[in-house]
Amino acid sequence: MADTPKTEVPSIDGIQKSVEKQISELRKEIAKINKSLADRSVELAAEARDTANVAIEEASTRASRAAQQLRTRAQSVSEAARENPGTTGFVVGLAGFVGFMIGFAIAKGSNDQHGRWY
Repeated sequence: MADTPKTEVPSIDGIQKSVEKQISELRKEIAKINKSLADRSVELAAEARDTANVAIEEASTRASRAAQQLRTRAQSVSEAARENPGTTGFVVGLAGFVGFMIGFAIAKGSNDQHGRWY
């Protein structure tokens, strides 16, 4: 028979070194990815904190403005009440009467369904 060339069979040591080299390269890539993720999470946390601070400042400003407007309106109502005590008394009395009538109607409606309350 003719001589057939032998194909080179890689040695076990060569295969092991190749696999170890690939594992080492993968570990380096994973370390780079982890560092990148950590850097990005720090950036996102800073952005979220800045956004929250801006929202809090805007809410605080709006609340201050609303409180100032309420104080102004309350002062106007108070002045109007002092200037017109008769009208103020009538409005308060009318509100009390309307409240009494609503309460009476509710009580009357509940008595019809559940019997007397006394």
